[in-house]
Amino acid sequence: MTRPDPCTDDDEIVTWWGLVIEGYLATQNKLMGEIADRFGLAPASFDILLRLVRSPENRMPMTRLAGEAALSSGGFTKVADRLVAADLICRVPSPDDRRVTYAVLTEHGLSVALEARRACAEILRKIVLAPLGTEASTALADAMRTLRSANS
Repeated sequence: MTRPDPCTDDDEIVTWWGLVIEGYLATQNKLMGEIADRFGLAPASFDILLRLVRSPENRMPMTRLAGEAALSSGGFTKVADRLVAADLICRVPSPDDRRVTYAVLTEHGLSVALEARRACAEILRKIVLAPLGTEASTALADAMRTLRSANS
């Protein structure tokens, strides 16, 4: 039996997209579950720590960080408050512009962020790279970059 052509068959293309979403959600839930178990980090907190650990001087203006993390200002404030309370980040006013406040990793935050990033890579090797292989994993990443660019 041949499969319907997704270019002409409505059900087939909708099914394909559903599989993409289901595969992403299952994988993301497994990844974030393991990160939460190991580090006690919610997905938004983990995302913010990763963004800061990859930023110059491990800091970023809070409004930019909120935007990149796709959080409202109120939602970001709650996450940032939790990260400050856990001594993972601190707020530092800009010396040049009093309207700007930076989120900066603390020493403890840097240590946790680096350890969590290492664990994330280990988990992804197990739950993505192992089942797909290098070639399919690379193709998947390339496809997602293309979709992000085409739809941003």
